[in-house]
Amino acid sequence: MNASLKPVSKPTDAERQARVDMAACYRLAAHFGMNEGIDNHLTMLVPGYSDRFLLAPFGLLWSEVRASDFMVIDFEGRMLSGTGPIEDTALYIHLPVHRLAPQARCALHTHMPYATAMCMLDDPRLEMAGQSALGFYNEISYEADYNGLAFDHTEGERLARALGDKSVLMMRNHGVLVVGMTPAQAFERMYFLERAAQAQVLALSTGRPLRLISEPVVKATAAQFQTGSTVGGRDRAELHFEALKRMLDRSSPDYAS
Repeated sequence: MNASLKPVSKPTDAERQARVDMAACYRLAAHFGMNEGIDNHLTMLVPGYSDRFLLAPFGLLWSEVRASDFMVIDFEGRMLSGTGPIEDTALYIHLPVHRLAPQARCALHTHMPYATAMCMLDDPRLEMAGQSALGFYNEISYEADYNGLAFDHTEGERLARALGDKSVLMMRNHGVLVVGMTPAQAFERMYFLERAAQAQVLALSTGRPLRLISEPVVKATAAQFQTGSTVGGRDRAELHFEALKRMLDRSSPDYAS
């Protein structure tokens, strides 16, 4: 897609916060080594709308994305505000996912190394063998076989159907798609998915068999994750995200500019 010279309209307070939070997602993903050059994309529906989303211009390192950089793209693929190039696969993956998956107000697509390594295996399942993995019980779809680059809407629609009502899509031979209703929720899932995948890859590298947790304990613990999602009346994911943003405030505060 070609760059646009449309001026950036003044965002609402809710959009401004969404821009700051999405810029934080980019910076934090780079901090934790979840990025791959200038590729992959992290997007969010504009607060108050269900037909347009925030997208960073292609060509930026994730470590330099700022809140003011985001373009607003509608479901026709038109740039409503902002400047910069729209990368085709960003449009053709994220637009259909936002349009078809109600739980995907925020959609994070990465080739983060450990989860992607698992997607390259004949059996990419995240095994119920560690506590972090249990938080993803019945939350992962493995239904997306590799089908080449996403250069048309039908590919994004296929991925959205494969995601179904889950929060994670393991894209075989490709990478992962993690969704949530907020940036904090989506980033929390992406962070712990990569940690769980890392633990599984490391355990398997010993050549010794995994000790799986029994199904009753898995189900009971998954329920505990749900009931223990708040601490002191605050959402765990929000508390974690706020702590991570404080780290950015100290190390690279320009993300919020």
